Amino acid sequence: MVIIMQEAKPKKKARQKPKYNMLKNSAYMINLAWKEKEKKVLLLSVLSALLSVANNILNLYISPSVLYAVEEKLPISQLVSVILFFIGLMILCSASASYINTNIIYGRIQVRGAFITALNKKNSTTSYPNTGDEKFKKLCAKANEATSCNSEATEAIWGTLTNLTENILGFAIYIALLASLNLLMITVIIATALTGYLISKRLNEYEYRHREEVSEHENKMWYISNRAEDYSAAKDIRLFAVKPWLEELGAKALNAYLAFHKKANGVYLWSKIADLFLTFARNGIAYAYLVSLVLKNGLSASEFLLYFSAVGGFSAWISGILGNLSVLHRQSLDISTVRECLEYPEVFNFENGIPLKPENNKKYEIKLVNVSFRYPESEKYILEKINLTLRSGEKLAVVGLNGAGKTTLVKLICGFYDPTEGQVLLNGKDIREYNRSDYYKMFSAVFQDFSLLAGTIAVNIAQTEDNIDLEKVKSCADRAGLLGKIESLPDGFETYLNRNVYENAIMLSGGETQRLMLARALYKDSPVIVLDEPTAALDPIAEADLYKKYNEMTMGKSSVYISHRLASTRFCDRIIFIENGRIAEEGTHSELLSLGGQYSALFEVQSKYYREEASENE
Repeated sequence: MVIIMQEAKPKKKARQKPKYNMLKNSAYMINLAWKEKEKKVLLLSVLSALLSVANNILNLYISPSVLYAVEEKLPISQLVSVILFFIGLMILCSASASYINTNIIYGRIQVRGAFITALNKKNSTTSYPNTGDEKFKKLCAKANEATSCNSEATEAIWGTLTNLTENILGFAIYIALLASLNLLMITVIIATALTGYLISKRLNEYEYRHREEVSEHENKMWYISNRAEDYSAAKDIRLFAVKPWLEELGAKALNAYLAFHKKANGVYLWSKIADLFLTFARNGIAYAYLVSLVLKNGLSASEFLLYFSAVGGFSAWISGILGNLSVLHRQSLDISTVRECLEYPEVFNFENGIPLKPENNKKYEIKLVNVSFRYPESEKYILEKINLTLRSGEKLAVVGLNGAGKTTLVKLICGFYDPTEGQVLLNGKDIREYNRSDYYKMFSAVFQDFSLLAGTIAVNIAQTEDNIDLEKVKSCADRAGLLGKIESLPDGFETYLNRNVYENAIMLSGGETQRLMLARALYKDSPVIVLDEPTAALDPIAEADLYKKYNEMTMGKSSVYISHRLASTRFCDRIIFIENGRIAEEGTHSELLSLGGQYSALFEVQSKYYREEASENE
């Protein structure tokens, strides 16, 4: 007997509905404009709609009125007066509308700018775990796209709302004008137009339903583009001939992105075809009825022209209403994405947390109690059952092999992550209860990954452009061993960094940048200093020079220092050796050497390497 096994068909994903509908998003935009003190956006939008409707009504009546004057054989002076009356009003309406549409853009940009500001704040202040959350990153990518230019939803929606208001007003006026015609005909026109809208609405949701797929393609393209333009990758790209590979990856990502949009455009094409067919049927019925009125009831030429134009206009108003509703629906999906990004749940307490104002003359003890940690979606624990106390004023070194969990441990101490299990306590209180932004003020830190602001050296050290204490900046630069370099520059502390923004900016060496980061940490002057491989870019001599100053730099402060060079840990009060996510050894440098364990073995390997290197140099 042969048993044929059939693969189970994958279940279709449940349709993802936007969190907010068109009405809610429209009300949100109106409220935002009001809150941003851009009420003129609302007023000018209404005036623009009124002027457009008025201009349309004038266009509707001018030809029938002139024709009526001819039919009634009115004097030439009256005929000219009628023409001039309509032309004058039309010029006034057009000029006013043009003026409004020219000036309304500034307010609309201001409202979009509020979105951009809010997104920047969300990205820079969101709970640190969110920065690694794929769902949040995809939402941010789509939200940034929706605020990127004038034609995107967060600004273009004002034009859509204005057009929608215009079409609704025109529809109301025209339906009153056509009330004397056959009600069935009007019903048919409305019904066909509504059917077309419902078809378009369903098909136009395609891109929203696949927004995560789009974000994935966009993220790949942005990543490849940014890496290709990153100066720090320039040497690797050349030495390892990475250019063809980057070009190939870029081409694949772009082709995938274009393939998706080609498919999406195919879906939208069916929407246009359905709309074309229904429009043809709607207008054919209306025009046939008007012709029958001419033949049976003897409509005058001016009446026929008026109703003929009105029927066409009526269809246009309906199509305009439904078309703008369709556009508004798509824009609402984008605005909903932006709002979902801004409202993405925060892991940490911020405003609702207990306020904390760190003081340098106060004693602080940070304690980890049975702390275990693993990253979301991972089954493996990076750290397990860590019990550790950082005493006030203590210098603690964290050492171990790569991947042992050193940096993760420091991130837990600094509050970038919460433990999966256990607690991190500040003077006996769980840090989850504090305002996390206030808790960050406890630390001055230099991590392996850091950023240079597009600004002066002074701004980069002080991390602000306002009320910079220049004497303190100089003192911190001196303590970090960078004062001589800065003073040798023509513009000194006013020298710009980041050539992506400033053409006259300079580029610091790796070691100089590390010292700049140390000066930044010193300027912040927090109770706890954290240094994650701060001398990785320095040679051993420069490193030794910096370590001599380390005690002075951290005098009276608690400090945590991560290092892969074990010789640098000798001045620390206590050293912990991390292995396989646990504290394997603990003690002073001398105690750990005497212990003869992993620390001692690793120290011997490194010492032998440096002795051999020194011998070769001699």
